[in-house]
Amino acid sequence: MDIVITGCSRGIGFELVKLFAAEPENRVLAVTRNIKPLETVAANGNVIPLSLDMADSSFVDEVVKTVNLLDFRPLILINNAGFLVNKPFHSLSSADFDAMFAIQVKAPFLLTQALIPFFTRDAHIVNIGSMGGYQGSAKFSGLSLYSASKGALAILSECLAEELKDSHIHVNCLALGAAQTEMLAQAFPGFQAPVSALEMAAFIHHFATETGRFINGKILPISSSTP
Repeated sequence: MDIVITGCSRGIGFELVKLFAAEPENRVLAVTRNIKPLETVAANGNVIPLSLDMADSSFVDEVVKTVNLLDFRPLILINNAGFLVNKPFHSLSSADFDAMFAIQVKAPFLLTQALIPFFTRDAHIVNIGSMGGYQGSAKFSGLSLYSASKGALAILSECLAEELKDSHIHVNCLALGAAQTEMLAQAFPGFQAPVSALEMAAFIHHFATETGRFINGKILPISSSTP
């Protein structure tokens, strides 16, 4: 099984790569800016790290080149890459807006679009959202742009599910609650999450490979705490 995962240098993305790579029949294309943490995981040969800046739209050209070279046929795409700026609304800049929407909305849009010709039948696209972008959830000061970008990703997921259903591609968005990652510490300093990065990754792995086959076009809140 071929899998593409973005944002793999730490946290949930890193744990996802390890989980999928532990199954020798899998090939994992790991797209992330910093590939050094993946060197040990990639040693067994079924992880292909790609060091790319997803804020630069040209990253998709390198992904497509690699997919063609390896005859890669993804059954699963997990758009996990994220970027967070924690600032009061009045302190946010145009650059902050561009950076968060580039990584959390534009990059999944471009990557999904580029991979459509390569997906196998019954492929599953899992977009990693946030409870901050889930309508009606608790919101927190300093995270307005992060939450807005994740909300946009959720709506994009619903639209893609409709557009891609005739191609037998499922698209879902998991609105994640707190998991103990570096990004969580940046958003909520001092908060101890009830779920580890590995535990959340194990849930996503199972959803992407098993239960997600029965779900399409849904935004699913995955949270046991607030935040």
